[in-house]
Amino acid sequence: MSVEFEVRALDVETWPAFAELVEANNGVWGGCWCVGFHVKLGKGRTPQQNREEKEARVRSGDTHAALVFDGEKCLGWCQFGSPEELPEVKSRRLYEKGLTELPDWRVTCFFTGKGLRGRGVADVALGGALVQIGQLGGGVVEGYPEETDDRKVSGSFLHTGPMAAFENHGFTRTRPISPHRWVVTRTV
Repeated sequence: MSVEFEVRALDVETWPAFAELVEANNGVWGGCWCVGFHVKLGKGRTPQQNREEKEARVRSGDTHAALVFDGEKCLGWCQFGSPEELPEVKSRRLYEKGLTELPDWRVTCFFTGKGLRGRGVADVALGGALVQIGQLGGGVVEGYPEETDDRKVSGSFLHTGPMAAFENHGFTRTRPISPHRWVVTRTV
């Protein structure tokens, strides 16, 4: 029996379910609250500041994510947005070295709650993000997944998504930006 998940946009109505999942998981990566691609996280920034930043962005419409729900429970998400909305990228030097043109959209991070992993949430979330991107006008979409190459990888390294999920959704490897991370692209 397969479970049917529902994908909803992160907005003021879904914020409470999103916040509940983040709070149940120590603020995600120790308090990021999924703002690490919006702003440079550094010393002196608190989890509470990150929470307030994220909630303000949700209220103003300056953040996007495809949230995966099982009933009314949020299981995880895929964050996406324009380069202006999500200016921070990992491996920036190598990213910029091969950059010829900015994409219209970036898929920057994934999260699935503890005890909820291994159910295909990242794959469903990415599919939902692509649908939302299409509804917002589409264009060139870029992601930065981790290639596991049959090696065991900590979930913290997979925050930019697993390569298999991107390949399942028609992305093409464009260029490497670290030993196991790639820029992948697809047009929606």
